[in-house]
Amino acid sequence: MTKKTVFAKAGDKAPLAWGLGFGILFGFLLHKGGVTKYDVIVSQLLLTDFTVVKVMLSAVVTGMLGIYLMKSLGWVKLSPKSGSVGINVIGGLIFGVGFALLGYCPGTIAGAIGNGFLDALVGGLAGILAGAGIYAAIYTKVKDRILKKGDFGNITFPELFRVNDWAVVIPAAAVILLLLIWIERAGL
Repeated sequence: MTKKTVFAKAGDKAPLAWGLGFGILFGFLLHKGGVTKYDVIVSQLLLTDFTVVKVMLSAVVTGMLGIYLMKSLGWVKLSPKSGSVGINVIGGLIFGVGFALLGYCPGTIAGAIGNGFLDALVGGLAGILAGAGIYAAIYTKVKDRILKKGDFGNITFPELFRVNDWAVVIPAAAVILLLLIWIERAGL
């Protein structure tokens, strides 16, 4: 008897449909959480309103628990992408500059466009396309010289520590939940 899995077969469009559905749901929840509003995002950057941090940490803990539960049940197989210090530095700089200039991150740009915010459509979408184009144009020049610096491979924390997934996931979820409670009690 073979084990039933939810893996996608070559040419199967179902994962794309699921991804679109969950993306729309996530955008709706971003909107309901108030994080598609420019003022909320700028207030987060000024450290006066922690709505964005609370929503994102809630998404991280929910996603982490959900992914590892599905992995434990054999429904999904994790395929982490390789990373490096160079990739994180360059990506962080591009993300940070765009975030600081426009007041949106890619997820909130999509949500703000869905809300009809013209600044997100014109500045955000144009910025994403311009940034992707510039990155594609310079990729071959920076790939070996910068992006591969400090390569740490495709290892996960449980693999790094050589422990069961849940030995990392449960404490990480607990720390995030305690942080969320502290932020809420502090009135941030």
